Amino acid sequence: MDFTVFKNKSAKERKKLSKGKSITLLVIVLLLIVGFLSVDFFTDLIWMDSLGFRNVFTTVLGSKVLLAGLGFIVFMILSAVTFFWIRSAYIGHLGHEKLPPMMIHKKTGNAIILVLAAVIGLIGSILVQEIGWEPLLKFMNQASFGVEDPYFGMDISFYMFTLPLLKIMFNLLLGLAVIFFLIEAGCYSVFGMYRKSKKAQIHMGITLGFVGLFLAGLHMLAPYETLLTNKVNLFQESAVYGLSYTDKLINIPTSYILAGVAVIGTVWMIIAMNRGKIFSMILPIGVYLVLVVAGQLASVVVQSFIVSPNEFSKEEPYLAHNLEYTKAAYKLANIKEQEHPANDSLNVEMVERNQKTIENVRINDVRPLEDVYDQTQTIRPYYSFNDVDMDRYWVDGKYEQVFISARELRTEDLSDQAKTWENQNLRYTHGYGVVMSHVNEVTPQGQPKYMLNNLPPQGVMEITRPQIYFGEESYDEVIVKSKKDEFDYPQGGDNATSRFEADNGIPMTGLNRLLFAINTGNFRMLVSDQITEDSLLLQTRNIVERVERIAPFFTYDSDPYIFVRDDGSLAWIMDAYLTEEHYPYAEPYKNGKNYIRNSVKVVIDAYTGEVNFYVVDPSDPLLQTYQNMFPELFTVDIPKDVQAHFRYPEHLFKIQASKYGTYHMSNLEVFYNREDVWHFPTEKYYNKDVEMEPYFVTMKLPDYEEEEFIMIQPFTPKTRQNMIAWMGVRNDGEHYGEMLVYRFPKQKNVYGPQQIENRINQDSVISQQLNLWSQGGSEVIRGNLLAIPIEDTMLYVEPIYIESSNETSLPEVKQVVVAYGDYIVMEENFTKAMERILQIVDPENSRTEEKGQTKPNENDKEDEPIKEAEGILLEVSDLFDQYQDALSKGEWTKAAELMTQIESILKELKQ
Repeated sequence: MDFTVFKNKSAKERKKLSKGKSITLLVIVLLLIVGFLSVDFFTDLIWMDSLGFRNVFTTVLGSKVLLAGLGFIVFMILSAVTFFWIRSAYIGHLGHEKLPPMMIHKKTGNAIILVLAAVIGLIGSILVQEIGWEPLLKFMNQASFGVEDPYFGMDISFYMFTLPLLKIMFNLLLGLAVIFFLIEAGCYSVFGMYRKSKKAQIHMGITLGFVGLFLAGLHMLAPYETLLTNKVNLFQESAVYGLSYTDKLINIPTSYILAGVAVIGTVWMIIAMNRGKIFSMILPIGVYLVLVVAGQLASVVVQSFIVSPNEFSKEEPYLAHNLEYTKAAYKLANIKEQEHPANDSLNVEMVERNQKTIENVRINDVRPLEDVYDQTQTIRPYYSFNDVDMDRYWVDGKYEQVFISARELRTEDLSDQAKTWENQNLRYTHGYGVVMSHVNEVTPQGQPKYMLNNLPPQGVMEITRPQIYFGEESYDEVIVKSKKDEFDYPQGGDNATSRFEADNGIPMTGLNRLLFAINTGNFRMLVSDQITEDSLLLQTRNIVERVERIAPFFTYDSDPYIFVRDDGSLAWIMDAYLTEEHYPYAEPYKNGKNYIRNSVKVVIDAYTGEVNFYVVDPSDPLLQTYQNMFPELFTVDIPKDVQAHFRYPEHLFKIQASKYGTYHMSNLEVFYNREDVWHFPTEKYYNKDVEMEPYFVTMKLPDYEEEEFIMIQPFTPKTRQNMIAWMGVRNDGEHYGEMLVYRFPKQKNVYGPQQIENRINQDSVISQQLNLWSQGGSEVIRGNLLAIPIEDTMLYVEPIYIESSNETSLPEVKQVVVAYGDYIVMEENFTKAMERILQIVDPENSRTEEKGQTKPNENDKEDEPIKEAEGILLEVSDLFDQYQDALSKGEWTKAAELMTQIESILKELKQ
């Protein structure tokens, strides 16, 4: 029997089966690829949903999808029309015999064109959605500023939200039109089709028309942009930021002329091209370029020969706008300046009236304090203090300024044996507690006096939830509520443990477990038997990354700070900045940014990771725009125990103070000549001259009964070192964010910080002691010099640290310098230094006299030689050598006793 037929049949079936398997396999592979690429999308959605910000995610996603769709459709349709038209023109002009088969064959040609158009559409969709989603949302949800510019009469919102979107649209469409025109010109140059084919000429003419229209559109927007820059041409800048004399006279009319020329020239070129007069197409291009160059030259001529010789008179009205709108952009318009008399009125009664101010004078600095915390309070090498922050609390009925720092966990510092998967993912999951110390008190050894320290935290307040799962360290994800107890802190020969009690986190059940294993690359979480149905994944635990992941459209301060709530739990505060580049007439502070507000405070629970975006300045139109965009993001009602710890951000205050240093001048001629520019003073810090940073002071303002937490920035004139004014911003309660400026009399010299530093160096007794301590391998560290306003006078305070060259040594506050008027004293602590100053400036009421002590006479022993000087110096030198030896051996108590002996000898020499 012949089985050939059956064999052939079987082969066909196998072929069909093989083809079906191939298709199935291809579909599976494509699904796997799409699924793998979608993991980040789904994990982001689940993560945002777990925090209650699903609507923020979907709003951003919706705008991106909308723009991506529009971009894809526009780019694809225009590309398809362009390529189909080119194909049709080729077939109509050349015929079938001269063209390749794939162009003639309808199905093949159509498929190639559609694929090419789809690729261009994808490029367009990516480009449009990446650069346009935020401008689109701002445009659609914009809030009015209620302020119009003085030239065009447009609301500020037009420059902030409408103009940027129009520029993006025109630039994208112009670029696309130019690219298509170049493609068409290249294709139609074959066989001279641009001369002979009517279809080709019409096609190029239409595209050229769009080029001209979009170019004209950009020129029509250019006049509005003159309000956003100080550039008047490619080579020169105006003295005015915003509209200037040259802009009004030359640049704005030139823009309108160029817009008209772009349209007329485009029509000319289309007509010339249709008539075959290709060379005459160059004429409008030449005219356009000549006008562009002529406009630039005219601008240079006017700026150089009309404006520059009479700049103030020509720019005066525009200077007024520059001054007014810059102050509005930086929220400086309503600052009230007051005169500070800078009297020499310090006395005992004034000190007693301002006792809280005196008690809160800071004699510890952050940089040395970080070293001390690290060496005395880390307890174990896997703990760390990322930084030390300043805050204020009511402690035992007293309003007190404090230093505070979080003890965070660094799993990378665990021993190699302890770096197991279970330890790093399930057991070592959190830091523990905070350290708090007085700003104004130190121990006899010169170390900070703690208010909260040790493990578990002990001190002036109860910490009910000391575990820190979310902080400033670069934390990896962890899984809580597993079968493993979580490490809290070492306790004798054992370890104290706890379990996560909150419900915040991503449930490790079902598909979540697979998705996040793929997303994190942590595949052990798929197979670990320590993970249960109750387990939760805590992801993105670095608070800066966490907040940026939720709301990447804000700019965040680089220095979050931790605080203790009234219920004893811990939370972080971050400052969110709302910034823009297009506030008319306003001078920028960085990278074109010329509008900044701190309208939002972000609070992150250190235990649960819960995030709240609190509205601080509801009057900000930019914030109102974001509220329209993301209504679910913001929280209006702020808990009192959170608001009590709001601090005005130093970064914003420095920007505002820097701008105010120039824009405080109300007289336009003085402002133009920059005759009264204020600068930040310099101080000696760590033995280097550095720019003085803003600092916090607890003080009582004039006309107010209670001390409050105020950030201060002193000012000095441009070329001198005397202090001319100080700027402050209030931080407490309903007065948060209120700014004030106190000017000193111009006819009176008020010592500036650098002048005080120089006088410290020139004081024979103080400089001698500092030089002595610098010998033998120790380093004398000059702390922050603080200018403290007290009623109608000023007081300066500077701590002096001594640090041994030994690697394990700790910087210690050994002396405090107090300067007042022409007097400078240095004592072992602030209390004694103040007593000596009061002995000098108010001898009749000084405390030493009340105790029956004799009033010191400045002229006594002025020239009297020191008896037995050589023996005393030898004794001091020997004691100092012993002091250094004790430091190197870590014998802190002995070192402190030796230093006390040295100080007592030196003190006797001064008397």
